[in-house]
Amino acid sequence: MYRKFAADHIFTGHGLLHQNAVLVTDKTGLVMDILDKKDAGDDVETLNGLLSPGFINCHCHLELSHMKGLVPKHTGLVDFILKVVNERHFDETAILAAIEKGENEMLQNGIVAVGDICNNAFTIPQKVKGRLRYHNFIEASGFPPAVAAMRFQLTETFYRSYAALLPANSIVPHAPYSVSPEMFAMINEFPNNDLISIHNQEIPAENDLFENGRGDFLRLYEKMGFDISFFKPSQRSSLQTWLPYFTKHQSVVLVHNVATSKEDIEFIKFRIQDSGFKTFICLCPNANLYISNTLPDVNTFTDHHCNIVLGTDSLSSNDQLCILEEMKTLQQNFPDLKLTTLLQWATINGARALQVDTELGSFEKGKTPGIVLIDEMDGMNITVRSKAKRIL
Repeated sequence: MYRKFAADHIFTGHGLLHQNAVLVTDKTGLVMDILDKKDAGDDVETLNGLLSPGFINCHCHLELSHMKGLVPKHTGLVDFILKVVNERHFDETAILAAIEKGENEMLQNGIVAVGDICNNAFTIPQKVKGRLRYHNFIEASGFPPAVAAMRFQLTETFYRSYAALLPANSIVPHAPYSVSPEMFAMINEFPNNDLISIHNQEIPAENDLFENGRGDFLRLYEKMGFDISFFKPSQRSSLQTWLPYFTKHQSVVLVHNVATSKEDIEFIKFRIQDSGFKTFICLCPNANLYISNTLPDVNTFTDHHCNIVLGTDSLSSNDQLCILEEMKTLQQNFPDLKLTTLLQWATINGARALQVDTELGSFEKGKTPGIVLIDEMDGMNITVRSKAKRIL
């Protein structure tokens, strides 16, 4: 049994189809063909709006869904981190209920796959239901070198819990300011660890720490009781300090990038030339505004032809888990961005970043990418009223 879909616009993951195009799938959403309307026969479902493959959320913390609304906006990153670390401990029943609600929200908003940060095993019971595709980024952290072995062993324990039940998992560094060179080496050498995620240059103070040994992260270490007398600034930016720690031709998803410069991008380009190393720039604009009321310089990334993907971050730093809302924020703040560009970041680019592009990300025969309808559009622009609805 086939389903046939027509709409005002159909975006394939790569570009727009002609206006008489009909998308043909089986009842599960497996793409069978794209036909001209005159060849499609009867029973075509005609929808108002734009049809797109399902969205890929490349950065989320589903385990923090119970913290929605608990952290005030615009605290700055250091105070945000302290709030999350000190107040994330809730009754397990409340945490599990919020995780299920968060996943339901992503499903309703057209998300089909998620790169999810994990510091505990709370999300496993929800994920094994198989409603969304997940790559689980099991997060390692520990800035003092003396704790690296012990903290990495704990991370491995969580990794084994996920790997026993779910197929796609990696051990990844939390952030440059929370992971020692010794722990970076352990992550780099961990077997089959070919997809990495890292919170990168979320605020300028991160660069200040590595370049000069100064800035607001010193206050974070003091508040958390860390002796960092061992630390010596590299006199390079954060990115230029940590990127060389990875030597196994991994794919790396760099998340946030608010303080990433043109020189950093050129450093990436030099690092990946003639190698199997890949990088993806993950934008989470609503979280950046929530935490520090700043945005990355997206135009610099597009000018340098970076591989850009989108994420929501967590409900502790966002009002919703919705990729369309991230696209709206980018369109409002960077009006030269075309909708087709934003949609490509949200679909095929994200699928490539999470290594699921053989199945998701585009309307190509043999894929089951999900089908999302974006309504309330103004021509080829999304509006504040636009919503994303999952059709399949």
